Amino acid sequence: MKIFRNITLFIFSLFCTTVNSQDKTNILFIMSDDHSAEAVGAYGSRLAVLNPTPTIDKLAAEGMLMQNVFCTNSICSPSRASILTGQYSAVNGVTTLGGKVPKENQHLPNYLKQAGYQTAVIGKWHLSTQPLAFDYFKVLKSQGKYFNPEFEVKGRYKKDLVKEEGHSSDVITDEVIDWLKNRDKTKPFFVKHHFKAPHGPFDAAPRYKSYLADVEIPEPSSLFEEGNHGSIATKGHNSELKPYIGSSVSDRARRSCVGNYLKKSDLKGKAATKEAYQIYLKKYLRCIKGVDDNIKRVIDYLKEEGIYNNTIIIYTSDQGFYLGEHDYVDKRWGYEEGARMPFIIRYPKTIKAGKKSDAIIENVDFAPTLLDFAGIETPNVMQGKSFKSILESGKEPKKWKKAAYYHYWLHMAHHEVPAHIAIRTKNHKLIQFYGVAPKGKPYPQTPAAWELYDLVNDPKEMNNVYGQEAYLKIQNQLKVQLKDLRAEYKEDDPKFEINKVIDEYWDYTKADYQKAVQVSNAFVENKNNTPAKPKKKAKNDK
Repeated sequence: MKIFRNITLFIFSLFCTTVNSQDKTNILFIMSDDHSAEAVGAYGSRLAVLNPTPTIDKLAAEGMLMQNVFCTNSICSPSRASILTGQYSAVNGVTTLGGKVPKENQHLPNYLKQAGYQTAVIGKWHLSTQPLAFDYFKVLKSQGKYFNPEFEVKGRYKKDLVKEEGHSSDVITDEVIDWLKNRDKTKPFFVKHHFKAPHGPFDAAPRYKSYLADVEIPEPSSLFEEGNHGSIATKGHNSELKPYIGSSVSDRARRSCVGNYLKKSDLKGKAATKEAYQIYLKKYLRCIKGVDDNIKRVIDYLKEEGIYNNTIIIYTSDQGFYLGEHDYVDKRWGYEEGARMPFIIRYPKTIKAGKKSDAIIENVDFAPTLLDFAGIETPNVMQGKSFKSILESGKEPKKWKKAAYYHYWLHMAHHEVPAHIAIRTKNHKLIQFYGVAPKGKPYPQTPAAWELYDLVNDPKEMNNVYGQEAYLKIQNQLKVQLKDLRAEYKEDDPKFEINKVIDEYWDYTKADYQKAVQVSNAFVENKNNTPAKPKKKAKNDK
């Protein structure tokens, strides 16, 4: 009799655990790499006519689309660290590529595990420390490969990689579905589904080779129209640094789509730019097509298991990307297309379908929000704030943040983008290019300058109005606001050598401009005086 009673109690407790887990909210966090909001149909950009993301668009139609979500640093590792920790780069320590977040500081999975969640991350990770705070991980080594990717797997030595056959978008999704099928179904889950795509070099699965082949991709007007965009910091004195700063679609820059895609072409000038743009966009959009199709596979599984409506589904990207706007490629710049992240969330139990919000959200706010949905108060260690109430009500609290903060720390590495800080409100953006590398980095100084954009009248950022009399009042207000944010986020700490230069050029007098001219001239002179590297001898040379 006693044995029977114990068995009955065990079955009853197991039943209660299962019921409780079903009452809790599952979380599926889907993140791609470098997916511009311009290439998500639901955002209504020039590319929406191509219908590039029907699955993601359906999520938006059934949930909420956030219009003003920004990363604090548009580069892979820092953005991922901010999402993981709920902290700005100056606090979590990941300011450039290859940053480390130790297990104890992987706050989001740590707190969710304490609340009874089963946690996993599968796909691209791109932090030097492994995701040890997760119950399970299967992550790409560094950037990973598009084809036949190799993974670090929990429970194996770091160098003991597991190779999987196929395209990374397909393989990563296979692994996510497999994990969902075999998870402990008595617990709610939190799984991060991280695509490598559409990060360069944009190698799509072979089945997409003909996708968009006969379609003319719309161009951004700023591909050819420069307007008054930029400053001496981005173009140099009398535009002398344009060949050296940033990467481009045209042949303006050292690193360009024309140089990559039209090496043997007879096309020149505008015709070459147009052709290179078409190749660039089609390669990029084919990778996105693979992402969208694979998201549908995961959604189909959730429906099959009957947990589609009990799962918060988020789609985002670690940052934006430039698709020819201002003749730029890559990300890094604090302008709209690079700093803005797509963010779509579906959870029909509390979030109404088909809604949009222009509340300013930063990636440091993701972790507090997910914890809030799990019934966990934002821990003091996090700097971000939960925006759960905004998602559910569509209204901003009176004390909600009025601005997003941005800091690209790296300076002239990889795609030759100068380091800069910025503040972005709903109406304006103020940027300071301070022109020096972090301590210990070898990159040359570039001119310091400020830029200011009126986003109401100039949403494409075609007219830098810094210093114009009509904008002096708002310019000064934004500087005060920016300085306050830097103090609040511990960015102004004297341990960062760059802050000396940021402070030096804060007021930006005529003398400061003349210094910038001298730096620009010196940069070009040094480039011109640098001897060319000797060409490698061919194998048959003696």
